[in-house]
Amino acid sequence: MPLTEFSLIQRFFTRQRVKNPSTRLGIGDDCALLSVPDGYELAVTTDTMVENVHFFAGTDPEELGHKLLAVNLSDLASMGAKPISVMLALTLPKVDEPWLSGFAQGFLALAERYSVDLIGGDTTSGPLTLTVQAMGLVPKGKALRRSCAKQGDFIYLTGSLGDAGLGLKIIRGYHCAYPDAALTRFNRPNPQVAAGLALIGIANACIDLSDGLAGDLGHILEQSRVGARLDWEALPLSDAVRAYIYGTGDWLMPLTAGDDYELCFTVSPEKAALLTVDCTKIGVIEAAPGLRLYKSGAVQPLTSKGYEHFS
Repeated sequence: MPLTEFSLIQRFFTRQRVKNPSTRLGIGDDCALLSVPDGYELAVTTDTMVENVHFFAGTDPEELGHKLLAVNLSDLASMGAKPISVMLALTLPKVDEPWLSGFAQGFLALAERYSVDLIGGDTTSGPLTLTVQAMGLVPKGKALRRSCAKQGDFIYLTGSLGDAGLGLKIIRGYHCAYPDAALTRFNRPNPQVAAGLALIGIANACIDLSDGLAGDLGHILEQSRVGARLDWEALPLSDAVRAYIYGTGDWLMPLTAGDDYELCFTVSPEKAALLTVDCTKIGVIEAAPGLRLYKSGAVQPLTSKGYEHFS
């Protein structure tokens, strides 16, 4: 007998036991119920992934489930929010039980890692489209925002830059001697939740890198009404990314490629010594508007931006 909407939910997405104390009522009613502890605010984010726009047809469903949740947890991390629960909306062209099993396994495994409850959502038929709404808790008035960078702040980056972009190029046919690490970064990003929590009270501004460093840092500059200078030599690049740049001359790739899901944040010089996260200083916030790059002994404007829908 083919699965109905409700039997599909019951079979693949109710394996969790409610574990987060903020979850009062999860899957099974018309609405979920959450409680927000005194002294906290609720951070809410939504991301949608569409087949052939955000991922290729035939993508491994387990990796897709992981990535769908990871990109939402990354948004919470960028604001210093501790994830507590998510809602999942699936638009499916058909009921494919092996696909659903793999997708649910990847999604719920990452949810378990961060003690995140799946508390509801929706299923419908149509072109493959995946949407998550994620919720987290942040101390009242302490959320990290894009609009609070100050002149003189140091700019930092967690992790390395451009590996996911290299992974995408490998999928599209670029030959790389050691592709596994880059493909993992593209297919199974690691949301920087612990780093985001550790930056509360230290960072002035923060954003996660979904659309590329140049574009995402540009959002901080625009909303904070400042500019910045990046140091090319300081950028944390893996050996594989450096080899790609050497072989192709495409030095813009790590600055504009998306899907890294690292955190880019600014910290005043006075608080820099308080940092406990693994990160690299890559530049400084300046008063003059715009983004500039110090490379090969000269400063040049950096006008290239990352991925934008409808552009």
